Formats: sequence, structure tokens, C-alpha cells
Amino acid sequence: MPGTRKLGRPTAHRQAMLRGMVTCLLENGSIETTLTRAKEVRSLTEKMITLGKKNTLAAKRAAMAFVTKKDVVKKLFDTIAPEYADRNGGYTRMYKLGPRRGDGAEMALIKLVVEEKATVEAKKETKKAAKKAEEAKVEEVKAEEATEETKAE
Repeated sequence: MPGTRKLGRPTAHRQAMLRGMVTCLLENGSIETTLTRAKEVRSLTEKMITLGKKNTLAAKRAAMAFVTKKDVVKKLFDTIAPEYADRNGGYTRMYKLGPRRGDGAEMALIKLVVEEKATVEAKKETKKAAKKAEEAKVEEVKAEEATEETKAE
């Protein structure tokens, strides 16, 4: 186990709970839980995604030994891991939600980071458009200076 948090449960119960939470996170993309559980789930999920990036038989067997559903392992290796092929860690993001109403436990939302290709491409396009606009302004200023010089002569 990556963390040292016992989460108030015996070892077998804690491991089963964390395995279920990791499976649910990989299946649905986000889960809402307590902050300390989310911190444990984050490290385990990142390890599973790293296994998915290796895409070897041994990695698949290790993932099958931890993740509780076969279809989630298939999804991990076929769709989730390839999305993070060029990313080194940081596959999840946690948002603090505030205290839970019943007992005041600090709640958190943990999500898989999704870099939409459309937004990345849009950012690149806006940067290119800004550069072109800036170059056009520079050329316009040069043209105005040239006309002023000709008028001055």
C-alpha cells in the first residue's frame, strides 16, 4: 500500500475499499469521497494508469489483480492510458468540497485529468492568430513611417 493511512479499518477491509474506489474512479472518471481517502485513491490510481501505459502482459495481470472489473481493466489499457501517453504523472486532480453535513468530515472530488485536444489546439490557434495580428501591426506601423518620410521630403 502506498500510503500509511489506516482509515480506521482493518487491513483487508481497507484494501478492498481502496480497490473498489480505484475501480469506480477509472470507470466513471470522478468520485466524491473524504479528503484522506481521496489522497490514498489518487496514488493507487496513478500507479494503475502507469501500468496501463506499459501495456505489457505482466502489467495487464498486475492491473487485473488489483482492479475488480475486467471491463475497467480493458478500458484502462485501451482508452485511459493512451490519453496520458505524453504525460508523466499527475493524472488525477482533487477539489476540496468543504465539510460533510453529518459529521463535518472534509470532502473532496477526485477526477481524472482530461486534456481536451480541441482546447489545446484552440489555444495554439489563438497564439498563432495573436502573432499574426502583432506582425500585421508592425508592418502597418512601418508602412505609416514610410509614408510620413515621403511626405516630409
